[in-house]
Amino acid sequence: MPIARPSVPICLESVELRVLHLPLVSPFTTSFGTEHVREVIVARAVTADGEGWGEIVTSEAPLYSSEYTHSAWDVARRWLIPALLAKRTFAPEEVPTILEPFKGHRMVKAGLELSILDAALRTEGRSFGEYIGAERELVPSGVSVGIQRDPQALVDAVAGYLDEGYVRIKIKIKPGRDIADTAAVREAFGTIPFQVDANSAYTLADVETLAQLDQFDLLLVEQPLQEDDIVDHATLARQLKTPVCLDESIVSHKAAMDALALGAASIINIKAGRVGGYLEAVKIHDLCRSAGIPVWCGGMLETGIGRAANAALAALPGFELPGDISASDRFYTRDIVTEPVVLEGGHVRVPTGHGLGVHIDHAALEDFTVAREVVTA
Repeated sequence: MPIARPSVPICLESVELRVLHLPLVSPFTTSFGTEHVREVIVARAVTADGEGWGEIVTSEAPLYSSEYTHSAWDVARRWLIPALLAKRTFAPEEVPTILEPFKGHRMVKAGLELSILDAALRTEGRSFGEYIGAERELVPSGVSVGIQRDPQALVDAVAGYLDEGYVRIKIKIKPGRDIADTAAVREAFGTIPFQVDANSAYTLADVETLAQLDQFDLLLVEQPLQEDDIVDHATLARQLKTPVCLDESIVSHKAAMDALALGAASIINIKAGRVGGYLEAVKIHDLCRSAGIPVWCGGMLETGIGRAANAALAALPGFELPGDISASDRFYTRDIVTEPVVLEGGHVRVPTGHGLGVHIDHAALEDFTVAREVVTA
């Protein structure tokens, strides 16, 4: 399912970076910590014909991954943006090749790639969804629920999201906050589509605990072991009835190929930021679809920029499970786009406007900005 190439290369003139601090509606707790404020970087690519927006989904600290705000800011302004400006005129599909000499920093590469794709597609008058091959107007919306004070508080939180219309529930787990929490949700809500996410909190020594999850008829258990433990995941998968889904382990098309070859996962969560961009994400989708492996779209507490792109990605035919593409008000009372994402009968609409199909709320952008820099040739 090849991506159609934009007909006219862009001429890049500058890239503006902003660090934003967006207060969260409520604290979001996972196995690696609690966030009260979402720190994120947005990128604005300025071309000879217009502009485009992207989102660098790093966090303040290197807890989910080795990438974090200050490293992303530094590598973007010092190395990656200058490399793009040196090339100056290029097709968006060339971005991965231009940035390939620089090791790692996939979230930064993804955000810059998205800003350039958005700029090019706006100029062409095409939507991002059309460009990557989206086949649906609406995608089912799941919600990710952080670790709560106790199982009853978790049940109360889940009840609220079900009342709002979310069609799938995911809860975060960690050692000591796993079996009782999962049991409470399953007992309270019966046969709802339900999965758990460990964010690499366990080892093979915990196999007996993880095997207890089999009794709850879960859609999947997400990333139970460390991100570099693909072989151990294959071992674990053979001992569980619950499907094992990989998240942090899937950092590229090659990593996905290796995981499938080893039998380390029967489901894959695709996050464009984690794999280095939406072009790579589409390649992983195509690989998994050919192999008969279902995929779904994970979230990184994106603003309306990233949510629009994720909705389009989740509209590809291989995305068989609801993704973490919640409404904007799940995390933010105020987004940085003029039309925040909303739920429509448990679904999110795929934008059809030019580029990402969103417009920036410049007043909100200014209010949330804590640092800004423009990089020119």
